[in-house]
Amino acid sequence: MHPLVAAAPLPPTASRFAGVAASPVREILALTARPDVISFAGGLPAPELFDVPGLRSAYDRVLTDSPGRALQYSTTEGDADLRSAVAERLTVRGLPTEADDLVITTGSQQALTLMATALLEPGAVVLVEDPCYLAALQTFGFAGARVVPVPTDDDGIIPAALEEIAGRERVTMLYLIPTFQNPTGRTLPGSRRAAVAEAAARHGFWIVEDDPYGELRYDGDPVQSVAFLPAAADRTVLLGSFSKVMAPGLRLGHLRAPAALRRSCVIAKQAADLHTSTIDQAAAARYLRDSDLDAHIGTMRTVYRERRDALLAGLPAALPVGSRWNRPEGGMFVWVNLPEGYDATELLTTAVGHRVAYVPGAPFYSGAPDKGAVRLSFTTHSPEEIGEGLLRLARAFA
Repeated sequence: MHPLVAAAPLPPTASRFAGVAASPVREILALTARPDVISFAGGLPAPELFDVPGLRSAYDRVLTDSPGRALQYSTTEGDADLRSAVAERLTVRGLPTEADDLVITTGSQQALTLMATALLEPGAVVLVEDPCYLAALQTFGFAGARVVPVPTDDDGIIPAALEEIAGRERVTMLYLIPTFQNPTGRTLPGSRRAAVAEAAARHGFWIVEDDPYGELRYDGDPVQSVAFLPAAADRTVLLGSFSKVMAPGLRLGHLRAPAALRRSCVIAKQAADLHTSTIDQAAAARYLRDSDLDAHIGTMRTVYRERRDALLAGLPAALPVGSRWNRPEGGMFVWVNLPEGYDATELLTTAVGHRVAYVPGAPFYSGAPDKGAVRLSFTTHSPEEIGEGLLRLARAFA
């Protein structure tokens, strides 16, 4: 360019970024990455429990037996063997499923993005639990949706509140994590799941049921999926993931949806990434064929139950008098409510100074936040480390 010609300014980034903030959880994880910090912040699987030998063997077998196929482009719907294996696992868990009912996705986060692409016009109403999974709020923000929070209590979403809101709003979608919810660890009882299904049928909206934690149950009896209920069978999309039970680095998830919507998701995925990694899908399918994932999950349950119990046992001494917390039957999180006057966001800096971290609960709310809410994850530290972390937390809150 001629030196006397002034350069024109570049176009700005898209306006959709204006209302979507970065994830505070991801930023906290970066802040607390140093090894001397005991972090209750991340919802991460325990890395020492990854079945590295089993996964290495699966990749070796795939690259030995069918390298040309494993390293080639693949279909958008996903590896046929992997879809069959996922369908079988869902069927065994009480939700009859065929391979053709499924699309393999790059993590269940992509499945959520595909749902937003397929269903949400700008301004569409999306109902969410309050508090809600943070990355879902980001996804709906990028879609230009209007997010409407539905009040919750210790058992999750309140059916009467859902009915009232659905009666006055033109709702497109309800998003919920009914089993061991992120961030609260709550599980929606069967009676409330039935009420949610009936509300969707009565008012004509989709249900997106996210289930990344359902196999990590430590106590109690399983609760049937919303997708199984007759009132919701034709309007529920079930999202699943291998991140919590196999390894998050594989980035493998899946969605189960009615045929017409599933086709729209396939088209959206073609535009996003053509298909999920062929070799990772093939290795996961081989792992499910050669290894015992259920036995591996059983080991995880035993370890995580011990860690959950260690956290719960130490909370009375670590938290200010008047604090409340729940006892989740599974998953990765305990939800704490500090007494009036405590601001968990402001106290985080003090906690990090004491080499301990957590996630403040306020960012998970799309309605009025509880400033004293705290999410604690128990999966990545031994009971001894959890005990030391709680001692540090007590000093931070003192």
